Amino acid sequence: MRKARFSKLVVSFIILANCMFTAAALFVFLRTGAEPTALIAAWFAFTTGELAALAGLRHSENKSRTDKEDGA
Repeated sequence: MRKARFSKLVVSFIILANCMFTAAALFVFLRTGAEPTALIAAWFAFTTGELAALAGLRHSENKSRTDKEDGA
């Protein structure tokens, strides 16, 4: 149960960080007129990768738990 709470906290943090980053990128664009394209692509690739890794861990945990229950 504790791991589920931690993963929900991580997902919530990443969503909040993405919203804050988007607001900051829009502010920079408004002030300078230049869009930080490479930074935006790198940021969202990083956060998407983190979420995919977390989902992969959760999937493997659920699969191993199901395999143990089927075998027992």
